[in-house]
Amino acid sequence: MARIAGIDLPKNKRGVIGLTYIFGIGRQTAAYILDKAGISEDVKVQDWNDDQLAAIRTIINDELKVEGALRSEVQLNIKRLMDIGCYRGLRHRKHLPVRGQRTKNNTRTRKGKRKTVANKKKATK
Repeated sequence: MARIAGIDLPKNKRGVIGLTYIFGIGRQTAAYILDKAGISEDVKVQDWNDDQLAAIRTIINDELKVEGALRSEVQLNIKRLMDIGCYRGLRHRKHLPVRGQRTKNNTRTRKGKRKTVANKKKATK
């Protein structure tokens, strides 16, 4: 099993798909990495030899920010937005959608489970 950037890549997947299991690497970046390393996209991860694996590791370490470093950078960016109090930061702080989605009906992913509010009782005469 190939281990790159602290992630075990699945053996039975094609190389371009297997690399996408690393946080920060998508399909295009994976294709770029394999092209630069001189490896075909169709070769499965289990068929990579040690030289190819080392080439992929060096490209990722030298050129890309992935996994923990990228996650911490994203969190710092969100924290900065919240600290300066901009609109996006306020939306993050209130756990509401940040990118302009409507909130009347469909924000269950961001808001969480529904919190039912009881009706006010009418006073009797």
